[in-house]
Amino acid sequence: ESDAGDYTCVCGDEQSTASLTIHALPPLFKEELKNKEAKEGGEVSLHCELTKAAPVEWWKNQRILKASEKYKLRQEGTKAELVIHGVAEEDA
Repeated sequence: ESDAGDYTCVCGDEQSTASLTIHALPPLFKEELKNKEAKEGGEVSLHCELTKAAPVEWWKNQRILKASEKYKLRQEGTKAELVIHGVAEEDA
């Protein structure tokens, strides 16, 4: 439920009304991605955290990543994680 709206103070037959507008802050990175190293054939996890819950996309170079056997995309609240399975040289 939003806190925005009209608020009224009532005293007997008198009343005063004001409107409250909320200026939402954009989500920012609270915890940035960190550089990682991984062994070929293993798995690696990249994770970040936002200041507020919002949908994220994962990209490699100029290509968006979709969930698959190789890429597991998880998001819980403000935390987002990408797990890469079966790491190969081309994943660098």
